[in-house]
Amino acid sequence: MADYGHALEFGFFLDPATGDPARTLEIARILDRLGYDLIGIQDHPYQQGHYDALALIGYVLGQTERIRVFPDVANLPLRPPAILAKQAATLDQLSGGRFELGLGAGAFPDGVRAMGGPAREPKEALAALREAALIIRGYWSGRPLRHDGEIYRAIGARPGPLPAHEIGLWLGVIGPRALRLTGELAEGWVPSMSYVPPAAAARSNAIIDEAARAAGREPSAVRRIYNIGGDVAPVVEAGSSDDDREIVGPRDHWVDVLTHLAVDHGFSTFVLWGVPTAPRLRMFIEEIAPAVKERVAGIRADRAPQPTP
Repeated sequence: MADYGHALEFGFFLDPATGDPARTLEIARILDRLGYDLIGIQDHPYQQGHYDALALIGYVLGQTERIRVFPDVANLPLRPPAILAKQAATLDQLSGGRFELGLGAGAFPDGVRAMGGPAREPKEALAALREAALIIRGYWSGRPLRHDGEIYRAIGARPGPLPAHEIGLWLGVIGPRALRLTGELAEGWVPSMSYVPPAAAARSNAIIDEAARAAGREPSAVRRIYNIGGDVAPVVEAGSSDDDREIVGPRDHWVDVLTHLAVDHGFSTFVLWGVPTAPRLRMFIEEIAPAVKERVAGIRADRAPQPTP
């Protein structure tokens, strides 16, 4: 178990459903006003009831002032990496540095195939993710692209525009090989608690850490971002443990769980998903988040090495 020492951040998982566009944008503005750090938006282009994630992100960035936004996570088979790098840089520059890039190898192969994309086998999907990361990084460096790989070819493309800040490349992956890739070259890991409960996340973090060290990096180079869900309820759900896939309990229980996830499992960014009612949004950012920050700061201070007399 580890604490990587990152400043804590709190975000919300904004539903890209097409039913009520005015409400979607109003929620984004509310999150911005309330002081949330991030908005995550899922990217499933084959879902007929979803807006296109990148188009929605651009609109949300234009409707907000300070909050950062990222695809949680972008669907690589339907997003050619050089184009995705240009989209990311454009959104980042136009928003004054408020875009981060979550990226995944692509789930739901039938949906990808229906949209004209490749339905890749696991080995090929991992190779594509590695090559895409190299192309995206190369594009953001400003140097002409010279990538001739097994999956992608980008020879002679001249990057531009460049990002306004060093965009974080956050990988939403689960398998051991993809986790090793995360440790080797990514700035973030984005699992969901519903798929990767804390006990499994601890094992995954160990793989990422080992790969980071093997690549000459510190494990703290990889921020751990957790998509979380659940309910603020009067009573803690029976059997609450590191095998839970959601958080259910009163406000103080949420504070306890998120503190544990930060100081024992290394998660420093928490993206809340679920129904965006006003009381829920306010409680998370105005009551739970400050209490977690205070608790974590105290634990870190107690754990800090003491100066030798």
